[in-house]
Amino acid sequence: MSTGSSSTPSVGIAEAKSTGVEPTVESADNIHERKNIINNKPRDATTEKFGFEDAVEVDADLENEDDPEISQIPPEVRRVVSLHDDTSLPTLTFRYFVLATVFVIPGAFLSQINTFRTTYAPYSVFFVQIASNYVGLWLARVLPNREFRIPFTKWTFNMNPGPWSVKEHVLVTLTAASGATGNLASTPISVGELYFNERLHPAAAIFFMWSIDAIGYSFAAIARQILLYEPGYQWWQALCQTALFETQAKQNKNPTPAARKQFKVFWFVLLGITLWQFLPEFVFPFVSSLAFLCWVAPHNKIANFLGSGLGGMGFLNLSFDWANISNYNAGVPLFLSPWWSQVVLFASFVMSCWILLPAAKYGHLGGYDHCLMTNRACTKDGEKYPITDLVTAQNTFNQTAYDENGPIYLGVHYLWTIFFDYASYISAYSWIAFFGAANIKSAYKKFRARKRMPGQGINHQYTDRLNVLMRSYKEVPLWWYFALFLVAFTSIITIVALDLLYIPWWAFFVALATGAVVVVPLGWLYAVSNFQLPIGTFNELLYGTMVQNLSHHRNPIGASIYGSIAGDAWYRAQYILQDQKIGHYMHVPQRTVFFSQVFGITLGVPINYAAMRWVLNTKRDYLTGELEDPAHIWTGQALAGYLTLGVQYVLIGPTKLFQQQQWQPLPYAFLFGAGLPAIIYTLHRLFPKSRLKFHLWNTTIFCSGASIFYGNVSTGYLSRFIGGFVVMYWAYRYRYQLWARYNFLLAAAFDAGFNLNLLLIFLFFGSGKVVTMPHWWGNDPVSVEKCYALDD
Repeated sequence: MSTGSSSTPSVGIAEAKSTGVEPTVESADNIHERKNIINNKPRDATTEKFGFEDAVEVDADLENEDDPEISQIPPEVRRVVSLHDDTSLPTLTFRYFVLATVFVIPGAFLSQINTFRTTYAPYSVFFVQIASNYVGLWLARVLPNREFRIPFTKWTFNMNPGPWSVKEHVLVTLTAASGATGNLASTPISVGELYFNERLHPAAAIFFMWSIDAIGYSFAAIARQILLYEPGYQWWQALCQTALFETQAKQNKNPTPAARKQFKVFWFVLLGITLWQFLPEFVFPFVSSLAFLCWVAPHNKIANFLGSGLGGMGFLNLSFDWANISNYNAGVPLFLSPWWSQVVLFASFVMSCWILLPAAKYGHLGGYDHCLMTNRACTKDGEKYPITDLVTAQNTFNQTAYDENGPIYLGVHYLWTIFFDYASYISAYSWIAFFGAANIKSAYKKFRARKRMPGQGINHQYTDRLNVLMRSYKEVPLWWYFALFLVAFTSIITIVALDLLYIPWWAFFVALATGAVVVVPLGWLYAVSNFQLPIGTFNELLYGTMVQNLSHHRNPIGASIYGSIAGDAWYRAQYILQDQKIGHYMHVPQRTVFFSQVFGITLGVPINYAAMRWVLNTKRDYLTGELEDPAHIWTGQALAGYLTLGVQYVLIGPTKLFQQQQWQPLPYAFLFGAGLPAIIYTLHRLFPKSRLKFHLWNTTIFCSGASIFYGNVSTGYLSRFIGGFVVMYWAYRYRYQLWARYNFLLAAAFDAGFNLNLLLIFLFFGSGKVVTMPHWWGNDPVSVEKCYALDD
């Protein structure tokens, strides 16, 4: 897998194998070492096997490893993906439409509600993947095998065309992944209604919500030509789901002893995690953050600050809560991200928490000694800033209130998270320019070459087995994506022209351009490292810069509108690419995958709107703060955060903000983000064979890790680093057969068990009457960590 090296494997390279680090054209020695690792015979490790490491036959074992069709596929992919296809399997059946509807509607409703809640039970795609398989098998047994004609057409369909197909199963899951989600457009719509009494017409709201999703899906056409078909790009999350699909398919069709054993392991782990999570999440929260320094000196302020993972710097702090260990907000999952990316992320954590935090607290770094561990806006004296006072009844800037309260101050920790947030965004472009330009250029040449091959898809330009199999199906024509974009574009530009979205029309074009240019570099980073870069506040900053000198369109909602268009374009493009990679791995026809994804958002968006309307109609006073929710569930803190961003960047404006002394270093983040990859690239060229492996020092991941705000939670990172070492370094290198057989199943089991536990806690203890755990030694009412002297 590639971190950015320009030596990603190209077509025809026989031994372009992943090392768990990056795809690279390897030397003969490296190829020999990779073969040894695959056979559990690394040069510097014992060949002794554990008793449970019996061989499991997969398709790759029946193939000649030196066959170019096989050798181009990374070994971890070969151990998971079937290398054969049955083109007769049904896809878009009556069963598919029934199950897609059944799983999308509740998922879209719950996921949208979750965007307003402080705590919630997520609607997991693994739940859909597991549950839909059992329901599909049941439907295949009970539905009649009859042909039905669609009224007023010549089309017919069979309610039960045969055994439950793995391709139906994949499509149901992909539809749910597209439609059973929340929608970013709900944020500006909700902020406008809650804080400014600006209610968007239902038709305009639904079209806007659907259109920003559709624009992201159409933008995927840009990156899929480069990132989807190249066998060296594993897309680790897609590979994880594929492993579960393949195991379920084997269990359904012809359960071998090995398949049964894998499925047993999956269910035992899922059950174990489900039961275990009751301890840190409810019964025994002490294990969620083991602050050893607090145990030694529970009333010592310095020891408490150093050791606490819940308000301190988390030094040597361990966690046994999967919520803290997995922490997908950090972007580097333990089971799915290569070891090098986990090292880079942990290095950024060490710098931010274990070096900069004590320097700021005890060394007066930054010169502002208040609000270090909070991300709220503060006054000069460290009091909470009355941010809503800066907005007049006419949605303009209240200069009088600003003069009375003074400039807005942020804690030093929050300031450097903004600095690295800006830097990470620019670093993504700079990194791919230095390390990935050759790959992008090669893919572009293939794209141009297809014009000279009428009737042939992109699969014909790659010779690995997976692409050869996909030649049996028609490729999605580019005009399908263009038509999708045109419908979405027309909808939004009409709404903007009617002055319903608080942004000037030309800002919409800039938002489209911003989203389009980020798809390839950030999609490439995600494909090779499984790292998803959160774009953060850059879009809001850009919008504020563009409108700060205008006499109109200065509504704070505009920043959120712009951010939802530009930001959701990237996120939706990423998800459609990831799910299309699943379709590629599972040999599902490309056009049916495309249909399933568009069908998902078309079905889900109206449900999103209905859920948003229900929340705004029934929980409005809680969300605005007029009433306090006794359970602290409907706090609206995320919406309040977007309001703060709008006030800062649109009403006050970046120019005025950056004139403040503490804000003055922030613009240098763009220079830092652009220049750091150049330095790393220079070191890589000067010392290409260095054991330091400079090409793995991905500055985008490092800066993104440093942009995380650790003031509330700094536990879990050391635990994940240790777990990542065991799973993605030791097991991958020295127990590869075991790793390949169980790693992705364990990833699915851990996440599915965690999500099931949250759902059960929500149903049992939070859906009706709120039930709290009685206080005891493991659930200390003062501090679950025993850090009794931690500063507020």
